Amino acid sequence: MTRDIKGIHHTGILTRDLEGLERAYASFGFTLSPRSRHLLGGRPGQAPVPGCTANRCALFGGSYIELLGIVDESAPDPWRTKVMADEYEGFRLFNLDTNDAETVDRRLMDAGLRTSGVLELERDVDTEEGTRTVRARAVHIDPRSTPEGYTGIAQHLTRRYVHQPRYLNHPNGARGLGAVLIVADDTEFDGITNRYTRIMETTVRYEGPVAVVETATARLEIVRASHAGDVLPDEPVPASSYLAAMTVLVDDVGDARKIVESGGTVTQPAGGGFFVSARHAYGAGLFFTRG
Repeated sequence: MTRDIKGIHHTGILTRDLEGLERAYASFGFTLSPRSRHLLGGRPGQAPVPGCTANRCALFGGSYIELLGIVDESAPDPWRTKVMADEYEGFRLFNLDTNDAETVDRRLMDAGLRTSGVLELERDVDTEEGTRTVRARAVHIDPRSTPEGYTGIAQHLTRRYVHQPRYLNHPNGARGLGAVLIVADDTEFDGITNRYTRIMETTVRYEGPVAVVETATARLEIVRASHAGDVLPDEPVPASSYLAAMTVLVDDVGDARKIVESGGTVTQPAGGGFFVSARHAYGAGLFFTRG
């Protein structure tokens, strides 16, 4: 069987304070792409329209961290981002990577998952060749069935305009995203875990209290809320189930930690790396480890 999920496409941190979010992640040693406004399609086949959001990204050549901000409250909101922010801001988005959004959408519907259908996204970006339009497709899992956050599968149509070489070198040595960690309410744990095994066409295994669902280069870690303190001591709890943290792979853990701390952020040891609390990272815990 050839799996259509290829890895982690991107994670997304949502805020109404995009400038503050940008400053924080720049201080962690991430190189950020220029700010870009979104053009969004609300339904399959619908032409994208100017939306209320803009982003900057920490790009790694494969995956990326999206810093997503609501920058115009009066603009259209076809992807219901303002509703998401009204619930709470922070680590709200997680997208897996595919080369074929249409095939994924059909497979997920056949597996009993409700989706948005294939949606279109565009945004203009500056390139060394001049202004170009980034184009992508996305399939959103019905958020009523994903209490942990807004989950989707995304397909680059113009990858070279996103992962431009000039933005891939980070002072902190970041090279990619190694994992996403979800805290699941005890009553929702089985449902959340089973859903991701269907999305990723794989099985679950356990590392202590953590359920691991992975395929290709995508690794998802899920822990029951009653055991969250074992892996995330004293962290904020924004919801009963939530996207809690992501793992950033770096060249040298010691160098990365010096850079993060030189920007004024407190860190703490974590395994063979270190951790930045969601309190300091706009609602997303950050594990840094060698990779």
